[in-house]
Amino acid sequence: MSYDVNALRSHFPALAKGAAHFDGPGGSQVPDVVADAVRDTLTAAIANRGRMTSAERFADDLVGAARQAMADLLGADPLGIVFGRSMTQLTFDFSRAIAKTWRAGDEVVVSRLDHDANIRPWVIAAQSVGATVRWAEFDPGTGELPPENVAAVLSDRTRLVALTAASNLIGSRPDLPEISRLVHDAGAQFYVDGVHVTAHCPVEMRAMGADFFACSPYKFLGPHCGVVAGRPDLLERLRPDKLLPSTNAVPERFELGTLPYELLAGTTAAVNFLAELAPGPVTDRTGRRARLIEAMTLVDEHEERLRQRIEKGLSALPGVVLHSRARTRTPTLLLTFEGREVTEAYEFLAALDVNAPAGTFYAPEPSRRLGLGDKGGLRVGLAPYSDRSDVDRLLSGLEQFLAPG
Repeated sequence: MSYDVNALRSHFPALAKGAAHFDGPGGSQVPDVVADAVRDTLTAAIANRGRMTSAERFADDLVGAARQAMADLLGADPLGIVFGRSMTQLTFDFSRAIAKTWRAGDEVVVSRLDHDANIRPWVIAAQSVGATVRWAEFDPGTGELPPENVAAVLSDRTRLVALTAASNLIGSRPDLPEISRLVHDAGAQFYVDGVHVTAHCPVEMRAMGADFFACSPYKFLGPHCGVVAGRPDLLERLRPDKLLPSTNAVPERFELGTLPYELLAGTTAAVNFLAELAPGPVTDRTGRRARLIEAMTLVDEHEERLRQRIEKGLSALPGVVLHSRARTRTPTLLLTFEGREVTEAYEFLAALDVNAPAGTFYAPEPSRRLGLGDKGGLRVGLAPYSDRSDVDRLLSGLEQFLAPG
């Protein structure tokens, strides 16, 4: 199957401005169809959800469509799809609700590989009830977090393990199916940060063994909002704080206030756009799930080719240190430079309209574990719209930056 990156790029007005974007891990560019869906919803006759007026039905149907779209993308149950302002906000909300089921002396496991949004909410929640936080470590030399490192910190008092599906800093992808087996054998729940991985490959929540899977549509061509896909049976057991007249139905009991209907419409449009990257029409729900698996496989293969091109080019440049080394990882590279500050590279490339930012990207724990402190590195992230000319501009820019004198 072919991947027509030129046809795909034609749907991104932002790319016409001429920059080469390697900043997708912080938020992708948005295709025209997503912007159209947001605009059309904002200008439509719409009201609070209901089934009486056409405006109420429009809102209600839009929410249902967004839940089904996200369920198709993640291989999840639409009855478990919860929307919120961001993954961070939702994870804080879920940490507070889940912590109500913990007691002093219980244990929670977090990892040094994770974005702080999947660390700090659990640390704070544990502190609030007197639970103990235990840390799963990754190998800074390889970037790997093997299952045995998680097993080493599990006990019969473990209540929840929070772990990333892919590091937003160095791209490492732990073996989630095996880790989930260990977690569930210990009688604990498994909360997976899928923000970074969802943009790059097919996701199957059930196969990875996640009880909760959090992600952000704005990382995979959609608008700014957050999603948690939870097992409906587990959601039924949780009692989040909510307003008295708010429904107690799942998943609505976790959604505080009126949902941003226009952003949900944009999310559905983004999922459909991704599905349409695969050959054949997007038809019924089963068809869309199959198309999404095909499409994200094509995205993965396309980005992998470009990643290999980047790494081959980097190997010829002096003084480049590549910190993304795991065997299984996303096309996200973290670089530092011998004798040079990463902020200098960031500024130099920006002047060439090559957008590759520097920092820790809200992942201080892995940055410190790598010995980079709170400076981090230059992050080069590929996206479905990246092409060879972008890669060549990046390599040319870095070659100029590292040239003597």
